[in-house]
Order: sequence, then structure tokens, then C-alpha cells
Amino acid sequence: MTLLLYPLYFSTMRVLLTAGPTYEPIDPVRFIGNHSTGKMGYALAEAFAATGAEVMLISGPTSLPDPASPLITTTRVQTAAEMYAAAATAAPTADIWVFAAAVADYRPREVAPNKIKKDGDTLTLELVKNVDIAGTLGQTKRAEQFSVGFALETNDEETHARGKLQRKNFDLIVLNSLRDSGAGFRHDTNKVTLLDTAGQKTIFELKPKAAVAHDIVRTVLASLSLRNA
Repeated sequence: MTLLLYPLYFSTMRVLLTAGPTYEPIDPVRFIGNHSTGKMGYALAEAFAATGAEVMLISGPTSLPDPASPLITTTRVQTAAEMYAAAATAAPTADIWVFAAAVADYRPREVAPNKIKKDGDTLTLELVKNVDIAGTLGQTKRAEQFSVGFALETNDEETHARGKLQRKNFDLIVLNSLRDSGAGFRHDTNKVTLLDTAGQKTIFELKPKAAVAHDIVRTVLASLSLRNA
């Protein structure tokens, strides 16, 4: 195993990290969600903790156990609203923000108090937009804070990712394509491209998510080293 050495000031850093999906309830037994397992976000939490940073992990519903590192504090949430509330509380004191969660864009306007019974051939749900966690917090980001976003795309990948990079005030965005075999949800591997505000583009090959996490962390910390030089 290679020993990774980081400048001492990284051990004083605080990282806000969101991971996993959100579940938006329809009734007491059903929800709107997605296929995110949280594995990429949890691997990032461990990778940041390995630098000595304190990690505030805000996790949507996953089957993963809380990370064992004493430097990682895990807060469990279910919905986008709960994730936003937890992230907004942690964001002001964090040096690095990493938005790795796959947050549901919409939720049902009304949540049925009882299980919806099967009645007829169709069921109509009215959906309303959830808060854009990264975008909303991005409006409050201070110059010394560093924000990392994720973009999971199926077409025009780089165009969409660069638009998101600018729109949400990210410093770095991690692009995944569902067209890449072994990348995205439900895999233990990932293949990412990193894009930054200077126009730089770094492509990594398919790797285990733990290795991808270290690639991302090294890139973030290298950017911060340049900023603090």
C-alpha cells in the first residue's frame, strides 16, 4: 500500500460530503428514489479522512454501515429537504463541500396518510421541484471554500457538466457517463472525468471506487495547495 502524505494544514480541514440517494415518500410504504448505493460518497469520506480532515457525511438511505473512522461523523437523512437542512447547517464551517448524493429532483406535492389502494388502471401524481442543494448553497460559498459537484449524464456529457460547473458555483465537477461500462450506479467501479473552472480536463480510466475517491481527493488537495501557495 502506498503511503499518501499531505501538507499538515489538511489535517485541520473540515469537509461537508453528501452521499447516497434521497427517498421522497408517496405514501407510508412507497417512495420516489433512484439506484444510488452511496458507495462513491462513502469512499470519498474515507479518502478525505485519510488526509486527516474532519468529515461531516450526510447520507441518504443506503445499506452501507457508518464509516469506522473517528474523523467521520455520519448524519442519516431520507428526503431532499432533510439533506438540505443538514447540509445548510454544516456548510458555513466546512472548508470543502462535496455533493456526491443523487438527490431526487422532484417530490410528490401531497403524501397520502395511508397506503394508496389499487383502484383503476392509472395513478396520477403531481410532483413539485425539490430544493437544489448544491445550487442554493453555492450562492453562499465564500471565496476560500472549495466546492465539488457530480454530474451523471447520458448524452452531451461534457457540455452539460460544464454548464452545471458554472451554474452551481463549483470549483470542480466529477463527470460520469452511463454510457461507460462499469460506471455509475450499482457498480463497485467508476470511470470519471474531472473538469475545473480553468478549463482543465482530466480523464481517469475505470477503477474501483476507492481508487477513484483518492484520485478526486488528490485533485482537490492539489488545487487547494496551489491556491494557498
